[in-house]
Parts: sequence; C-alpha cells; structure tokens
Amino acid sequence: MTILVTGGTGKVGRRLVRRLRQAGVGVRIASPHPEGADTIAFDWSVAATWDAAINGVGAAYLIPPPTGGDASSIMIDFIERAVARGVKRFVLQSASLLPAGGPAAGQVHQWLLDNAEAWAVMRPSWFMQNFSEGRYLDSIRGANEIYSAAGDGRVPFIDADDIAACACAALTAAAAPNADFVLTGPQAITYDDVAASLSRAIGRTIVHRRISAEELAARYVARGMPPGAAQVLAGMDTMIAMGVEDRTTDAVEALTGHAPTSFDAFGKANAALWM
Repeated sequence: MTILVTGGTGKVGRRLVRRLRQAGVGVRIASPHPEGADTIAFDWSVAATWDAAINGVGAAYLIPPPTGGDASSIMIDFIERAVARGVKRFVLQSASLLPAGGPAAGQVHQWLLDNAEAWAVMRPSWFMQNFSEGRYLDSIRGANEIYSAAGDGRVPFIDADDIAACACAALTAAAAPNADFVLTGPQAITYDDVAASLSRAIGRTIVHRRISAEELAARYVARGMPPGAAQVLAGMDTMIAMGVEDRTTDAVEALTGHAPTSFDAFGKANAALWM
C-alpha cells in the first residue's frame, strides 16, 4: 500500500515519511514546495493538483494548510474525492484544543467520525520544534530569550517525532483506530521551565520574556504572518495562561509502545542548533 503524506516536507510530515519508509511502506510526498523527484506539487486550494496525489494510494495523512483560515470545506471536498477513488484510511493532524465539531480541523474531524470507514485524528499539543525549527530559534540564538503571553500557564510540549510515530502507527495498524488522540509530552511545563531547560542544555542563560498578547501578535506580523492569524495565535497564549493546556495523556505510549520524549531530552539532543 502506498500512503499519501500531505505537508510531507514539514515538521511532522518529513519525520512521518522517514518512519514509513523504515517500515517498508510506499510513500507519496505531497507539498506546495516540492523538494526532489519523489515529491509531487500539491496545493489544497488548487483542485487540479488533487488527483495526482490521490490516484493509487490506500491511505492518507492530512495536514491542514498553514493559512490561518478555515480550510475545512476544501479538505472535506478532497477527502470525498479520495474516497471515490478508493482511498480507505485517513489520519488527520488536528490540534489538542480542537474537538470534533469545533472550528477548522474540528469540522474535518467530525466528517471523518460521521462518514469514514477507517480513520484516526492526531491532536497534538504545542511542538517542541517551535524552539528548534520555528519562531523561537532566532531569538534563542541571537538574544538568549524566548517570549510568550502565556504567563505561568503550563504546556505539555510534544516532540514532532513522537507525533510522527503515532501517525505511523495509526496509518499502518492492521485495523484503523477509529478514534482521536490528544498527544502530549510527559509533563506540562511553563515557559519559565522551558527557559531553564534550554539554559541547562546550552550552557548559557536563556530568559523568558513575558509580553502581552498584543505585543506577541505584533511580533508574529513582523515575521510575515497575516494579522488575523497572528491575533488568533497570540490569543492561544492567553488561553494557555488560563490553564487550558495544563494536562498530559498516555496516548503516545498507547499508540507506539514508548513514552513520549521529555523536554530536557529534546534540549540535550538539539543543543547544537542554538549555539
């Protein structure tokens, strides 16, 4: 069976591709920015690119487009076309705070729950890779700081490789889970804890700068994010401050058989990136 991985060159996608190949599974990588001969051009908003991605695959990993908008209707249209062409299993990457029936990917989740024969939904918390590949990398390297509007709110940060391992398990299991999984790391920690962990890993002091949601949104816009998406993302920090992410689950171990990566282990493994 060939498995389609949308967003196959991103944080989770490329790790999932590696795991599927290690398992001897055929992979079709789909990305709006193809990298190499084994990746096909794919754009959620361009239906003309869909058939080349769908034809001949048995299962698909669905990563919503990073547009900041609600692409649920487009994704559902894609899934319906995929079903019509024989795709049997779908695994959706959603988010920890988006239940079935919620906005954006929550609508796709609900469609799979109501209509799909074989499915699973991965609902990860915030990625550890935000610090090694995302928006905090430059501030750690250049200013020895991270920043948030989360206050003392705690987050069970998760390693993207653990997400990929869970997705691989759901895609290749003999029977699809037909369930959703909130994926977390082993411990919920504050951004102050993150700064302390990074300090130990790197050997120099990293500081957590507490800023307002408005200041945070302005930082995102300065990095090129659309204002609406920046406000939504900054608002999530306000929700973290209220405690909405303060929990852990056993989903990673249930799906993969191993405990999730701790933030300290992640920091030690990636220390060279911040030097």
